Amino acid sequence: MATAPLPASNIDPQSGWSLPAWTYADPEFHAVEIERIFRPSWQVVCHDSDIPNPGDWHSIDYIGESVIIVRGADRVVRAFTNVCRHRGSRLVDGAAGCAKKLVCPYHAWTYDLDGRLTGVPDSASYPTLDRGKAGLVPVDIENWRGFWFVRLADDGGPSVAAMMAPYEAQIAPYRFEELGALGRVTLRPREVNWKNVGDNYSDGLHIPVAHPGLTRLFGKSYGVEAEDNVDRMWGDLIDRPSVNWSERMYQRLLPPVPHLPEANQRHWLYFKLWPNVAFDIYPDQVDFMQWLPVSPTSCLIREISYVLPDAYSGEWRREMKAARYLNWRINRQVNAEDTALINRVQQGMASQSFTMGPLSDKEVCLNHFCSRMRDIIPEARLEHAPPPGWSR
Repeated sequence: MATAPLPASNIDPQSGWSLPAWTYADPEFHAVEIERIFRPSWQVVCHDSDIPNPGDWHSIDYIGESVIIVRGADRVVRAFTNVCRHRGSRLVDGAAGCAKKLVCPYHAWTYDLDGRLTGVPDSASYPTLDRGKAGLVPVDIENWRGFWFVRLADDGGPSVAAMMAPYEAQIAPYRFEELGALGRVTLRPREVNWKNVGDNYSDGLHIPVAHPGLTRLFGKSYGVEAEDNVDRMWGDLIDRPSVNWSERMYQRLLPPVPHLPEANQRHWLYFKLWPNVAFDIYPDQVDFMQWLPVSPTSCLIREISYVLPDAYSGEWRREMKAARYLNWRINRQVNAEDTALINRVQQGMASQSFTMGPLSDKEVCLNHFCSRMRDIIPEARLEHAPPPGWSR
């Protein structure tokens, strides 16, 4: 494999090759990813319906940071690092809550919902304190179709709205702004590098091999494509009844959804936003998922489902409730299959016999991802790890 800079022709000699295995376990590469990829990336936190009232807050912990988004008394939603400006204590614990003020449990420094420092016990004893400069540290925040995203650093990259612009017409019928949570956020640890989760998510070639249930549901309709900042996958439910009970009952009970076009009634649609946020769109619900790096060889999958309020009653409502349960059963099996697959890959990458693998022309999403990673971290072109200290 070539490791030299790109030739003058600008044809990448590594196009069509995967990233080297060392990048899926190397501590130094992991640290560079945190700074160059994750700090500037948008991460979904919650939906607007999760924080309907002043004082409602949600948090997300990742890459050593904790971020809280909170609705102020003026109903404006803001994001801050979940850190007191006195001694660095975490302000709130847990994934969600409601508070009139944000009060540090260590020394009772108190912050208004807009981040202003409003109370310091024995404030006269702090000769260097400037209250105007000691408010909570703000974090970039964006609302896209009802979902709140945050990012820790602005590197000039596109907004979520700009990333999703090519697909707005496809998203619009699903009425994202009206969704509400079905259950709560679930956290699932995985002993794999975060990239292995994303590689698998956008990979269409393994569907007929490793997911018999999805193959029974979709037949040969599963497709993939890659835009600059978004991967899209899709499949249409076929009419032939599945031999599997959950799949067959889902095919039978999924009711018509009045607000969706005919082409979307039996359509499953998946999107992955750079670098690690995905949402799965079904006629019956929308699932959000992200895989957050924890260490070079572990990550945390954070996921939650959202649904539209059922505006109908009787049989339609019962069928929709059943369809959502069956969807969960189907995807629980798919998730178990995917977990086994990514574990096998992570384990295999530890072998000295494997460095890079050739990619099919049909692996368009993985090709695009590898190319972008090499652009951001040029050392990813090296077949073997460089000597320690290369990132300094």
